[in-house]
Amino acid sequence: MINLETQAQIYLADQRGVSQVGFFRSYHTFNFGNYFHESRVPFANLQVFNDDTLKAGHSLKLKLDKNSDVIIMPIVGGLEYRNSLEEGFLEAGQVQIFSALAGTEYEIINPYETEDINFLQIWLNNSSSDFTSKVEINTFDFEDKNQLLPIFSKDNHQGFVGKYDGRKKEELILQNPENNIFIFVINGAFEVQDRLLHARDGLSLSNFKMVDFEALSNEAIILVFEIGDD
Repeated sequence: MINLETQAQIYLADQRGVSQVGFFRSYHTFNFGNYFHESRVPFANLQVFNDDTLKAGHSLKLKLDKNSDVIIMPIVGGLEYRNSLEEGFLEAGQVQIFSALAGTEYEIINPYETEDINFLQIWLNNSSSDFTSKVEINTFDFEDKNQLLPIFSKDNHQGFVGKYDGRKKEELILQNPENNIFIFVINGAFEVQDRLLHARDGLSLSNFKMVDFEALSNEAIILVFEIGDD
């Protein structure tokens, strides 16, 4: 039996790439668009992890370069979306998983007159031979505190979000020990595998069979992704 060496990489919030125009700002955990750094290559099938802010009354169009599962998660405010399958409204407490072929375009719209919105856009590569385009919307409730809440499960990937009180602890055992883990702190601070993470920091973990963490502040919010690698 071969014991693989564990690997970890921290992605500090203030070291992310950034794209900005008058009405839109996007922070990139990984290489995206014109931003490139040799230490920010995609992590397993996690291709894109963008933290986006869109000003009132504006819209954003994107085009996929690979068959992908796109996860859109509002953080502040709600958003309207349009794609080749449907259009609708997504609010905080909901997550959309949009599975689409390479070359597909989709649009995100800020419907408010005066308020900016903040949302996450996450692209997972999907090389499945039976790929089917579809839209799925899942909901969660932060009233269920101090536990990880499932937000998506797709092929060999799954994702969770949780809001925690200070000093609350949690652990997640991977459904597949060969999978990878990606952590993103939305709010507050956590200690994850003995590493300190603040708001909008990320952490990738390879060759870990489980992950444990402790919230270091009240109302701390964390994302935990288990990611397969083709």
